[in-house]
Amino acid sequence: MSTPESMPVASNEVRTRVENRIGYIELNRPQALNALSLPMIRAMQAALDGWRRDPQVLAVVARSLHPRAFCAGGDVRFFYEAGRRGNVAARDAFFTEEYALDHAIFTYAKPYIALMEGVVMGGGMGISQGAHRTGGLRIVCETTKMAMPETRIGLFPDVGAGWFLARTPGAIGRYLAVTGATIGAADALYAGLADAYLDTSAIESLIEALGSQPFSDTRDVLACVERFASHAAPPVEAGAAGRSAALPLAVARTWIDRHFAQPDVAAILASLEAETEAGAREWAQETVRVMRERSPLSMAVSLEVVARAEGPMSDCLRRDLDLTRSIFDHGDVIEGVRARIIDKDDRPAWRIARIEDVTRAEVEHMFVSAWTPDTHPLRHLLG
Repeated sequence: MSTPESMPVASNEVRTRVENRIGYIELNRPQALNALSLPMIRAMQAALDGWRRDPQVLAVVARSLHPRAFCAGGDVRFFYEAGRRGNVAARDAFFTEEYALDHAIFTYAKPYIALMEGVVMGGGMGISQGAHRTGGLRIVCETTKMAMPETRIGLFPDVGAGWFLARTPGAIGRYLAVTGATIGAADALYAGLADAYLDTSAIESLIEALGSQPFSDTRDVLACVERFASHAAPPVEAGAAGRSAALPLAVARTWIDRHFAQPDVAAILASLEAETEAGAREWAQETVRVMRERSPLSMAVSLEVVARAEGPMSDCLRRDLDLTRSIFDHGDVIEGVRARIIDKDDRPAWRIARIEDVTRAEVEHMFVSAWTPDTHPLRHLLG
């Protein structure tokens, strides 16, 4: 018989429940590809807070109730409208609570297992990548489409993603941050942005096993998951999942390291444009084309986000919050969202039109905090 603590807590957008000593966070906003709203963020935070010291909860599983997307990001329309209205308090509240949730997952004392089925972008990375630090697992599938595509809308890779991107092999994190490239399961495993692979056809069997097998401790839960998951993705036929399948990160790694280790975005662009090696030239030209469509200022900021991510996650998230203020006040995000998502004319008028014209002073200015250390909304985060 269910106790009051284990009764499901349901809402329109996220459901939380405890079954067989496992806490489930189930995203249920399919019309928006599970983009995180403030009520969703608060429901997830409340569940994690409630389960943190509950001895009857051994682990947490985060998943989508719909196969198309685990989570496509934050609620872009919400913070776009808040920005247009000049409602700084509403915008700050959204990002402050989102980043506090990301930190709660990153530092959670119980294994957090993220089933990263379908689209996993932006805020979806924030609520999944931290699983790696909890003793849990980031599980990708054959349908996984992972990215931090923020430079396309004039934003930057936030939600603490810079911390993880900075710890990928070679210059891969710099490449993903600047270009916003989408990667699949094999690339995510190669880059260290996933821990295990599970075919989507096995997800329901895993959920059934988690609901029926006896667990005495967290090791039992993880052993159950490991019986279903693999540490390698199966090979994908070229063209089956887009360009990432045709040219895996492992293949492009030499070129990525050569060009994206350059000190700034202008130098990266010049290096790519000078590429003459057979095979690499076509890839470089396509990368240049992508970069020419992105916000020059956002790309420069994004590169700096990765470069500054050597410290603890708490510092990264505080810096991310600082940047949200700057990017709305002095950057391209309002125009980027307008052009890409609202009006969909795909013709953003970036504040700095050319990559070559972004100065170091412009980039440094974006990192100036609106708060003192004693007044920062995320001052209490540690680790």
